[in-house]
Amino acid sequence: MHCNGLGIAHRQNHPESMDPMNRNAFLRRSLTVAGALATAPLLASARLFLNPSSDPAPEMIDLALPPVLFPQAPLPYAYDALEPHVDARTMELHYTKHHAKYVKEVADAIAEENIAATSAEDFFAHVSGYSQKARNNGGGAWNHDLYWRVMKPGGSGEPLGALRDAMDSSFGDFATFKTKFTEAGMKRFGSGWAWLVKDGGKLAIGSTPNQDNPLMDVSEFKGTPLLGMDVWEHAYYLNYQNKRDEYIGHFLQVIDWDEVSRRFA
Repeated sequence: MHCNGLGIAHRQNHPESMDPMNRNAFLRRSLTVAGALATAPLLASARLFLNPSSDPAPEMIDLALPPVLFPQAPLPYAYDALEPHVDARTMELHYTKHHAKYVKEVADAIAEENIAATSAEDFFAHVSGYSQKARNNGGGAWNHDLYWRVMKPGGSGEPLGALRDAMDSSFGDFATFKTKFTEAGMKRFGSGWAWLVKDGGKLAIGSTPNQDNPLMDVSEFKGTPLLGMDVWEHAYYLNYQNKRDEYIGHFLQVIDWDEVSRRFA
């Protein structure tokens, strides 16, 4: 007997030298291990079954793998689904180039710096101790994931229920919310984000520079993000050029308030 790279002892037999029953068991076991190893980078943890599932007491080994903090989820709609508010070319470039690069770069930074955060929230709570590469790209990856999810074709009208009650309590009415949210986006100098956040039992509107967000320990504006609007020029320049106000007006028409309400609950 000898041990393979996982420290698993096995016999130095070849499948062709075994009787049919043992050969089948060997092949099932090999395929199980190989499949688990192939998918391991995509999982936060994995358990390898070292005996076939028909065995009464399968032996298992836990592989401790780092969590994937910032995956790039598929877009919940087609590139052209938000037209005319967000054009297909902008959507495609934004998702496949900008967002994808943030995801790759933050994964590299996490590996290079041996960052041991167990969640995105944990990562942002300690981001002041990481490099600019980790901070910028972690924010970029997470912010964009939220951005895609709070939009949908046709939008969903106006917020209702508990979110609407909180909005009216915090800002007076929905029209005032839209005015203040637009101002937050317009007054952000250069690149950044405008946010609607939950802070205790109240709602607040603010903005952050670059790819910062309100979860970061370095952010002056804090809270739990419910709605995020990208005001980097790459989010709107192909369609709106320097007319950020027009972009914001169109963004407000595709907000998925059902998703924002879900995050508020």
